Parts: sequence; structure tokens; C-alpha cells
Amino acid sequence: MTQINRKKGVILAAGVGSRLDFSGEGSLIKPLIPVAGVPILLRAIHSLEVARCDSVFIVLGWQAEVIQKHICSQYNGPVELQFIFNQNYFLQNGLSVLSARDYVGDEFLLTMADHILDDEIMRLVRDHAPPKSGATLCVDYKLDTIIDIDDATKVLTEDGFIRAIGKKLKVYNCIDTGVFIGTYGLMDAISQIYNQKGDASLSDGIQVLADAGKMEALDIKNRFWQDVDMPDMLVRAEKLLREHTQYP
Repeated sequence: MTQINRKKGVILAAGVGSRLDFSGEGSLIKPLIPVAGVPILLRAIHSLEVARCDSVFIVLGWQAEVIQKHICSQYNGPVELQFIFNQNYFLQNGLSVLSARDYVGDEFLLTMADHILDDEIMRLVRDHAPPKSGATLCVDYKLDTIIDIDDATKVLTEDGFIRAIGKKLKVYNCIDTGVFIGTYGLMDAISQIYNQKGDASLSDGIQVLADAGKMEALDIKNRFWQDVDMPDMLVRAEKLLREHTQYP
């Protein structure tokens, strides 16, 4: 397979992240919470470094100024960081994706600020080309490793393509890991739903592409990942890092 030198990465970091707030007082700034001593957003940037992105666009909303200031003071890596403010951060995450539309090219990598990812996943996606005018989602078929299956975004695949996606999906065979190789086709699909409803999730856009046969699934196989939405997920993320990487 021809190796792709992908230029643009996008990290969604606009949400409030209240489920991880230990105090219950709304004081937590989730992208800055340390996982094994490193702010989780810095780990997301590192993941896109591994995928050979040389520009990363971080979409902020809640506590945007605080997050930007902190990351700029802490990050000293090779990637050019740019920050985008999503004024509609209180709506669904599709609006954060659309906030980056004017900054990315026809192909880009997209991930979440609160996901811990095996470097091997990022090496997998850096060499992958999505369907024309479509997208690819990394999926995990290891259902028994998912901590909160009720809240997980469930995916039904067939012959390497996604047929359905959603948190409330009844029939599914894998889980959305939050790592995407996207094209403008994904942006157009989210825009279509937003224009119809005044709001849109990333999963809504994926379903539009899935219905058109343009949404591919990429199996992460034995590679690890962990979304960090609740305290027990944070504990597991740190455990995975200790077991599988040069800690931290």
C-alpha cells in the first residue's frame, strides 16, 4: 500500500466533560486532566504526531481560553497547533467538526481529545486511504473490553463497511473508537443533517455516508484504546498505558 503523508489533523475538545468531574461542582477542565501525568489533550496531539500530521486544529468551546493558554505553554513538539472556537459547543459534536471545515483539505484525520490511543492505531490510519468522498472509522470488535457498553457508540458492519451507528443501536458487532480518516464528504454529510435539523452529531454524518455505501470500517484488532468519560475509565486508561507503552 502506498504510504500517505497526511497533513491535517483535527481534535474535538469543545465539550464540558461533566461525567468525569470528581467534585461534582463543574470545576473540571477535561482536556487538561492528567492521564499518567500528561494532560489528555497533549496525548491526543501526540497521537496525531505519530500519524504524521504536521498541522493540528483543536476545536475548543468550554473554557477555551484556559485550555489554549495551558496547551501552548506545555507543548514543545513539531506539530503546528491552531485553535478554533466553536461557539455552538453546547450543541452536538457535529458542529465542532464543521468548525474545522475551512481549515482542512480534502483528507484529514479526526480524533477526540478524551481518547487514549495506542500508537499502533495511529500508524495504521496514517497508511490508510478512505473511500472517495467518504470516510473510514476505526472500530473495535473486542466488545468484552468495553467498560460502559450502554454509553458506547455502537456500530454494525458488513463486508468492511458500516451499515448503522448509534448509542442506542440494538444490533451491532463493534464499537466506535473515535478515530476517523475523513474527506469533505463527511463534512457535507454532517452539513446535510444540520441544515435539516439545526443540530447534528458526528454519528449522524457517518450514518448518511453509511447509507450511501461510503463509510468504511477499519479493525484495530488487538490494539488498545480507552475513552475517558468517567473515573473508572481514567483508571483503566492509566493501566493500559503502563502495560503497553513506555510509561508515561
